[in-house]
Amino acid sequence: MQIQPVNPRRAADIDAFIRLPFDLYRHTPQWVPPMVAEIGHLCRGQKHPFFHHSEAAFFLVRRGRDTLGRIAVMDNRRYNAYHDARTAFFALFESVDDVAVASALFDAAAQWARDRGLDRLVGPRGFARGDGLGMLVEGYEHPAVMNIPYHHAYYQRLVSAVGLEKEIDYLSGTLWRDHGLAPRFFELAERVKARRGLEVLQFKTKDELRAWMPGIHKVYNEAFTHIWNYYPVDEAEIRHMAGQLLSVADPSLIKLVLHQGEVAGFLLAFPDISDGLRRAGGRLWPLGWWHLSREFRRTRRASINGLGLLPRYQGLGGSVILYSELARTLISSRFEEADVSQVSEENAKSLADMRAIGVRWTKRHRIYYQSL
Repeated sequence: MQIQPVNPRRAADIDAFIRLPFDLYRHTPQWVPPMVAEIGHLCRGQKHPFFHHSEAAFFLVRRGRDTLGRIAVMDNRRYNAYHDARTAFFALFESVDDVAVASALFDAAAQWARDRGLDRLVGPRGFARGDGLGMLVEGYEHPAVMNIPYHHAYYQRLVSAVGLEKEIDYLSGTLWRDHGLAPRFFELAERVKARRGLEVLQFKTKDELRAWMPGIHKVYNEAFTHIWNYYPVDEAEIRHMAGQLLSVADPSLIKLVLHQGEVAGFLLAFPDISDGLRRAGGRLWPLGWWHLSREFRRTRRASINGLGLLPRYQGLGGSVILYSELARTLISSRFEEADVSQVSEENAKSLADMRAIGVRWTKRHRIYYQSL
């Protein structure tokens, strides 16, 4: 067994890094594959705004021709500068059920971090602020949704065995259309809109939505300053996120809360095309695009992975408007259920509010840390 860095110019290394989870989850119907091309771009340090300001490395554990594990480790200089920290993040960890393999991977990641003067290893977290977070530790029986990690249950044992500890948990759940909300909830939202001068903007086309991206960018940077992994995103990263958003967007599912023509909050919902990704095997060609397009039209499940409100409106009833719009999104659409993704366990108010409107929490993802 040997640990080796991924050579970004060696196609065989990149193919091995990409292929491993397809082998590990071959018989796991809940798993959703990533887009293969995107992982390849990351391994090559290409086409991702992260590499404009930071660096990363990728490692494999091999035994002969077999790939047993993989990990990515990164120095997000923008995060560290904002927090005056020396934190390394790890991502894309996958392993066979073998503590020796996991230990070799985390040792390599830790040494890479120490060589750069970093003193903490935290993850899993992605290369962009909007990527899915954590390692799945509860809810293995439930299907994953796109961009949210899925892991085998034995991963918890592996990371604990190599010395990682809990940092924070994120909860995900399901909201069913037939749950129904009392009319008084919607009446309250209408009173708040009238009293505070707020309105809800809906979209018909992607071009309309694209025109409002600068306002969404502003709220995205100001609404989440309290979360542990926050750092301000720049224009390049917001363009990258916007491109991903628009590629899977149904404009009618995305709503903005406005105050005097300025964006005060947003609700980002998307058709969940996870089944299409499974059939496509993470590839657009030759027929992956057809599977994704077909699933976009026929899915009855939505994914809610963006709820944001400027701080000055959070105590003025703005949250009620967002939650009422979340419920309306289901009521007025073809979707029978919505996955509400990754709410921090520290955000007690949001957890309670969402539970009140009918969200049932079913999955838990954990961020781990290790002092170096």
